[in-house]
Amino acid sequence: MALASCAPGDDRPFNATEEARRAADAAQQTATSETDAIATEAEVDAWTKGAMVAAADPRAVEAGLEMLRQGGSAIDAAIAVHAVLGLVEPQSSGIGGGAFMVYYDRDADEITVFDGREVAPASTTPNHFMKGGKPLGFLEAWQSGKAVGVPGQIALYKTSHEAAGKLDWATLFQPAIKLAEDGFEVSPRLAGLLANPRLRGAVRLDDLPASADYFYPNGEPLPVGFIRTNPDYAATLSAIAESGPSAFYEGEIAQAIVDAVNSDANPGAMNLEDLADYSVKIRPALCGDRADGYRICSAPPPSSGGVTQNMIMGLYDLLEPTEEADMTEENYLKAFIDAQRLAYADRDHYVADSDFVTVPATDLINPAYLRVRAKEAFAPDATTHPGDPGLALGRDPVRPLWGEDATEHGPGTTHISIVDADGNAVSMTATVEAAFGSSIMVKGFMLNNELTDFSRQPAKGTKPVANAPGPKKRPRSSMSPTLVFDPAGDLFMVTGSPGGNSIVAYVSKTLVGVLEWGKSAQEAIDLPNIIARGDTVGVEIDRPGGMEAADALRELGYNVEEREGENSGLHVIIVREDGLEGGADPRREGIAKALE
Repeated sequence: MALASCAPGDDRPFNATEEARRAADAAQQTATSETDAIATEAEVDAWTKGAMVAAADPRAVEAGLEMLRQGGSAIDAAIAVHAVLGLVEPQSSGIGGGAFMVYYDRDADEITVFDGREVAPASTTPNHFMKGGKPLGFLEAWQSGKAVGVPGQIALYKTSHEAAGKLDWATLFQPAIKLAEDGFEVSPRLAGLLANPRLRGAVRLDDLPASADYFYPNGEPLPVGFIRTNPDYAATLSAIAESGPSAFYEGEIAQAIVDAVNSDANPGAMNLEDLADYSVKIRPALCGDRADGYRICSAPPPSSGGVTQNMIMGLYDLLEPTEEADMTEENYLKAFIDAQRLAYADRDHYVADSDFVTVPATDLINPAYLRVRAKEAFAPDATTHPGDPGLALGRDPVRPLWGEDATEHGPGTTHISIVDADGNAVSMTATVEAAFGSSIMVKGFMLNNELTDFSRQPAKGTKPVANAPGPKKRPRSSMSPTLVFDPAGDLFMVTGSPGGNSIVAYVSKTLVGVLEWGKSAQEAIDLPNIIARGDTVGVEIDRPGGMEAADALRELGYNVEEREGENSGLHVIIVREDGLEGGADPRREGIAKALE
């Protein structure tokens, strides 16, 4: 009713004629009616569902809620959440990495993707990971200065804040700064990773001086409950809060990054110009419309989200049983598995940085292509291969353009889902690639090893690989920050997960669980993870229903790999009739919490 209070008052001149008075009265009634209509429309359209933050640590969630309490936007909250996660969850993400953020502006009814993916230095060549004519071994490449990409996270903070932030820039960093100065309690997950002998054997945290001093004081891993201060991180964030991204991409911090990368035992070739030249890409979301009217929107290449989530859901609709006699749990599960195998095969072949190679993203989610591709569903014991959207859509073939690629993606990632008090939403997946990234610690934060998301082998036979390294190129990502809209066009769901290559399967599980199987947010998250990339189907057997699914798929002829300790970190918000419903993955330490 705020607009109604602005209706014109009775300020007619006292000597007006009766006719003029009647005309003025009529005009006033018309204006009042129109204003009341606008007010009524505004009331109907007002967001009444509340606000919520879902992320991987309660302290980070609280930082986001505090921004919302102060009147901040979803983007303000996301920045505050992530700055805290970089401190308390350094194994997963941080300001030395990058992210994809999908942002929905409810008033404008617009979706924007902020691509803060790490970038290869300008000196990078396709042979970046080749040595003596052969690709470097995975561990040798993975834990090295050569693997470090130019971080995009701080630039993403600033670009998104300029677009839709409401609070003062410096305010966003205060929770993380305070926690770094006062100290945070080491969580069971962080302590468990630091003590894990297998992880310690794979990474260099206890070999490199900065990370060893921080994570292994006196040679011992930080125990649960230890109060760990990080004054270097507090100083870094304070400089960024005061001076903006220039404090990170220029000057002392930038020099420290370059020195650490280039002095590594297996050095990279990053320079100050590479850091100063970094910029966020603002891209349109890649959206697909389902037959039931729901719309799925995620990040376009180099993210896999928009392609894979729409492919899997479209293929599932075509593959699910339609005859009553076939409508068994096993056959619904089979449809999900077959959709994944088809989508993963296409993703692995075609998706790369679309600023450098042609990615047929819209063709891959075209319903006409999906109808053809569904007929190519692999037999359970068959080897997977990519389809050809060019041929399927009556054009020249595109599959032969590229050599086939099986790049691995590490699991050092986190996901944040937020809906603010105005109904705007953020789905942001952020990463340092592997657990603790490259193990290189600078100024209180970990540097990524994101460049190993490129194919280490730049060609297959005589054909280049689409996701080969290149100067200023962004490596392909499995990250799939996703928004779903209902048939009326209103926000329905915010979802996403960490987990390396398995992210594609994890996120699609929530979409199938909610949209097809009628699950709640938490029920969908709690379903056992099933990952069908390539010729093996990984089934999480240490969750309820997992062993039964493994047995059923094995009976159907699939090559089943029983898995435990899955690395998903799903955070989901669903807009229901009576408000927001949240869910957080019990496999990590996150929560979903509504604003009071």
